[in-house]
Amino acid sequence: MKKLIAVALIAIAGYWAWTSPTAGAWIYANATDAEASFYGLEQQTVDIGELKMEAYVGGPEDKPAIVMIHGFSSDKDVWPRFSKHFVEDYRVVIPDLAGHGDTGYQAEWDYSAPAQATRVALLLDKLGIENVHVIGNSMGGFITAWFARLYPERTITAAPVDPAGLDFPVLSTMHQMIEKGKNPFFVHNQEEFELFYGLTMEKPPFLPPSVIAATGEMYIERREELRHIEGSFYHHDWLTEELQHIQTPTLVMWGSGDQILHASAGPVWESKLPNGKLHVFEGIGHMPMVEIPAETAQVYRAFIEAQ
Repeated sequence: MKKLIAVALIAIAGYWAWTSPTAGAWIYANATDAEASFYGLEQQTVDIGELKMEAYVGGPEDKPAIVMIHGFSSDKDVWPRFSKHFVEDYRVVIPDLAGHGDTGYQAEWDYSAPAQATRVALLLDKLGIENVHVIGNSMGGFITAWFARLYPERTITAAPVDPAGLDFPVLSTMHQMIEKGKNPFFVHNQEEFELFYGLTMEKPPFLPPSVIAATGEMYIERREELRHIEGSFYHHDWLTEELQHIQTPTLVMWGSGDQILHASAGPVWESKLPNGKLHVFEGIGHMPMVEIPAETAQVYRAFIEAQ
């Protein structure tokens, strides 16, 4: 009888962990940090003056540095499975940008791409890092380009991944939805979040339903904050006239199946950048570094080591 009760309790606990948003939030908060730690990344709180930034930091201090910048509504936890391919040979820095992750949100902060790039530079100053390879996804790709524009002497290479920052020759699924008055980032219920989540990746990694549900709850709770952040950077400080001034060697990477930001902008980036090249991942969505981290890392490593 005692064994039967124990099995029943384990089954109930397992079901709760599998389905409960509360359990999912705990799993996400703790499992992601544990995984990052397993790869050699340590979470640090860095006071940059205006605010305190949270970041994963790892790798040898005497090696070249790579800073990895997440996208809008995301956080530093999208990078560890990609970063594990570099942490033995590079100093790796993965911040939570202002308004995101553990760094938090304040209404009075400036969320424009140049302001976020400046905060990344201040973070690197505090960590004693002068020159850096910069890679960023989506809004993070937009910020990556602005970092290279504002700090060319500090930028060894730049790598925008499915970046925002230009108008798109072809409208993505997301942009078509926005034209009809519905931005999928601004979620009101779990059904809307599942629709949004389906747009983000063509080959998403496995996540328990509880973690997906918990993430949906976060989007619902943060809807107005996200609306404010998006209004501060989207279609502001666009790079149309700026890319021609970025001399940094730049690799633009894009998933051919991106439903958030259409891959048709890739050749535009390549044509406008004086030292730009484009790599397209076939059948991949908006987040190659999450969908195919090893392959994306291989392409990226070949690029930075060729410079």
